[in-house]
Amino acid sequence: MSEPASLHGSATDPLSPSSGLRRRILLTLCLGVLLAQIDTSVVNLALRPISVALNLGVSHLQWIVDGYNLTYALLLLTGGLLGDLMGRRSIFIIGVGIFCAGCLTCGLAPGAPILITGRILAGLGAALLLPASLAILRVEWPDPVERGHALGVWAGCNGLAFAIGPTLGGLLIEGFGWRSVFLIALPVGAVACVLAWKSVPESSNPQGRHFDPVGQMLGALALGGLALAAIEGRGAPGLLAIALPIAVVAAALFVVVERRHGDAALVPLSLFRIPAFTGAAGATAAMTFGMYGLLFLVPLSWQSAGAHATALTPLQAGLGLLPMAMTFVVVSRWSGALLRRVGARLATAAGTAIIGIGLLIVALTQGGRPMPLAQVGLVLAGLGMGVNTGPLMGVAVASVPPARSGTASSLINVARMAGATLGVAALGMLYALGGGDASGLRIALIAGGFTQLAGAALAWRNIQRDSHT
Repeated sequence: MSEPASLHGSATDPLSPSSGLRRRILLTLCLGVLLAQIDTSVVNLALRPISVALNLGVSHLQWIVDGYNLTYALLLLTGGLLGDLMGRRSIFIIGVGIFCAGCLTCGLAPGAPILITGRILAGLGAALLLPASLAILRVEWPDPVERGHALGVWAGCNGLAFAIGPTLGGLLIEGFGWRSVFLIALPVGAVACVLAWKSVPESSNPQGRHFDPVGQMLGALALGGLALAAIEGRGAPGLLAIALPIAVVAAALFVVVERRHGDAALVPLSLFRIPAFTGAAGATAAMTFGMYGLLFLVPLSWQSAGAHATALTPLQAGLGLLPMAMTFVVVSRWSGALLRRVGARLATAAGTAIIGIGLLIVALTQGGRPMPLAQVGLVLAGLGMGVNTGPLMGVAVASVPPARSGTASSLINVARMAGATLGVAALGMLYALGGGDASGLRIALIAGGFTQLAGAALAWRNIQRDSHT
């Protein structure tokens, strides 16, 4: 099916920006974003109650987080392709349905295997619904100015989810138990599906697109093998000896296969010969490597009783994350003006470095205490995220030819989720090796902080001051 001709009508068109139908379409897409993004933040707060209720260790908790992250990272590009081939509205609805099925599975799970399976399902749903929602937005708002406004609202839902997620998660856990953070998705998902069916026109663009099953399989083996080695290698050296070589070989074969496909590859390697794109992708992966590790470990530490401190409740832990979240939301609104003032090189490198400094400050604490010192580090992390998240995405898209902007946007999100997956896996492993206490948190956050600084150095080296133009 080609793009609907009615989308290019005048201001009196029933799909004009002022129409109620357009507002319902945007509401539908925003519900999808909120569904997936709030889930990420609230689950981190539920980890300690889950571990107590189901008697789980750190490795199980890592899989609860990374089952989602890994599936999302691996299938993000394929999810966007399916929307182009089969219809974006259909894939959006299917994605929301699978996401909700995963959440229902988690909410009813009697133990770790079913819970992790539910998280994998939710990651699959997110990998379908999020690319489809962005593609629908691009189709429904063909005018660049109107699309810019709609994109601002859509992207703002990411910040809104980050801001309300910790408090919402804490309230749900204290009021209704940890299962409620998963079950709350069901009514929201039902509304999103009904609105999508009634309001969103179908669109697709299959021309010249095809699956890359070999590339998809090798990518899954590479990233999945690394995550498996990091999470399970400490307790199963034999598994580590198998998973790590498989990951390395799969990564090498992935490069060979994708190079043969050229510009038709699942991941066009030619984009990584563009220094600014490579710098943006590397800094993005480093940013989420440290940040997702931080968001995984700090609430877990706060909710564990230390030698000199009592455990926080989930609500208290959520409120403890709120200053960081609000700093990110407020600063990100001004990141565009800052980018124009100081340039992409300084904005991206400095923002990533500030996050790294924030992690190193939290590493100075004893399991996230005293709280005032932890808050200094967390607020700096939120500040750095607000400064560099938008510019990194902008540099990645602006550094490639216009025809490849969609691919670049997808790849920078893959880099974001790959960094998150490996961050939870690797920093969680260091936390466990350090004893799963304040010492383990310190070791993990030092590693995460220096990874951020390395990402900042990569951005400084590869991104020129005017790369955003």
